[in-house]
Amino acid sequence: MIFLKPPSAVIAPGEAIVLPPVSKRVDYEGELALVIGRQCRRLGSLDNVNDFIAGYTCLNDVTLRDLQKTDGQWWRAKGFDTSCPFGPVVETELDPAATIETFVNGFRKQSGCISDLIFSVDVIIRWIAQVMTLEPGDVIAMGTPEGVGPLAAQDTVEVVVSGIGTLRNTVVAAQ
Repeated sequence: MIFLKPPSAVIAPGEAIVLPPVSKRVDYEGELALVIGRQCRRLGSLDNVNDFIAGYTCLNDVTLRDLQKTDGQWWRAKGFDTSCPFGPVVETELDPAATIETFVNGFRKQSGCISDLIFSVDVIIRWIAQVMTLEPGDVIAMGTPEGVGPLAAQDTVEVVVSGIGTLRNTVVAAQ
């Protein structure tokens, strides 16, 4: 399954994740993300997907879990304002042994290895590019390790990808 997030979902490291009042359950999902560097569409078997990748970064796919279950589709649950923090840098190299970890208030909640992702970068890019053109700057979240869980106002959430850095955001209630 794939889904899209609108531009209003994107926030930088250090910006606040705002909890929408419509939801009672907002979850973190620490992920590795890749950034497209060159237009990519209907790749052939001889195309090397690495030629289309600008680099890799950290991403938090913040999700309104209760809306995800009740809506039957994921647009509102994953596309709300501030639901896509990513950064802090775009690293051009990725160690396949790199780890993804998520911390909430300093406590490790998720930990996984890039090599354990269900689908490889190659498979994901080829699958998406079969039906839509990927443009430079497009960001693809690669999936999350087990251990997703709730966030609350005043929390600090950190997504750490070894070799890339730490994405840190605070959580606030809507005003």
